[in-house]
Amino acid sequence: MSSPELLGPQITFFFRDYLLGQRGASVHTVHSYRDAMKLLLRFAAQRTGKTVTHLSLEDLDAPMILAFLKHLEVERCSSPSTRNQRLGAIRTFFRIVATNAPTAFEQCQRILAIPMKRACQKPVDYLEREEMEAILVVIDRASLIGRRDYALFALMYNCGSRIQETLNLNVRDISLTWPAYIRFFGKGRKERICPLWNETVTVLRDFIEERGLDPTSAVPIFVNNRGQRLSRDGAALRLSKYANKAVLRVPSVAGKRIHPHSIRHTTAMHMLRSGVDRNAIANLLGHARSSTTDRYAHADLEMKRKAIESCAPPPETRQSKWRNPEVLDFLESL
Repeated sequence: MSSPELLGPQITFFFRDYLLGQRGASVHTVHSYRDAMKLLLRFAAQRTGKTVTHLSLEDLDAPMILAFLKHLEVERCSSPSTRNQRLGAIRTFFRIVATNAPTAFEQCQRILAIPMKRACQKPVDYLEREEMEAILVVIDRASLIGRRDYALFALMYNCGSRIQETLNLNVRDISLTWPAYIRFFGKGRKERICPLWNETVTVLRDFIEERGLDPTSAVPIFVNNRGQRLSRDGAALRLSKYANKAVLRVPSVAGKRIHPHSIRHTTAMHMLRSGVDRNAIANLLGHARSSTTDRYAHADLEMKRKAIESCAPPPETRQSKWRNPEVLDFLESL
């Protein structure tokens, strides 16, 4: 394990042979693991004073991993969930190293013992119906870019789709004849089919015809000015722009943290309020676990308010004030 060249073969085996060859991991999984390893290698190189190519497996010990995780939170201001995601990728890598390099087994054990950090679950970000409608209304559909953005966000609201799986759509993934539907390829390469509203069918048909696309082609639907597939950052930037404009129509939009995933949450919340069965919502959104869908029920303030209002408040009673200065002084001193 003393050879500085040992780290390179381990990384190569992990990505090429294990992730791609044995697991058949998706591109998104590979990229996520790649980004974590790139950050770790650059941090370790800077900390040891070596170049990345001269790092050995011994350099990536448990203290180095702990220092890297602290670096993520303190210097890069990463959230606990992001920190845990990076640690998960590192754990997986060293789990494979432990199998391939028995002399590094003890080192791998120490790294695998590093715990995940408890993270506070953020409230679900979603939009009320008038807020979502305001965002769609302010989109200038006089330009091709505006019509693209409207088709993109209207489709996401219709299907509650993730931003990446929506941007990955090709023309042949959509059937605009009755019954109209769209085929998504979500996380874990799971395929699901979502029906389309008539209004969404009209918008997509007009947009596809305007671009002169063959309905059976594998051409991306949503592209940028250079004709390349629109990126997640590009879509998020456009949505932020429209959200800022929508504030003039519906001021409550200003108090929301709006991002592309907010539209997915919005669809789920609106379906839940309409009385749609949670299993049907889970199938539409492509949730692997029912607990993922249940969080929407916990987040809906309107449903909570109705539940509270259904119970009569207790009768008002007068109670004499409790006076004990010594105890109060004691409690105040704590």
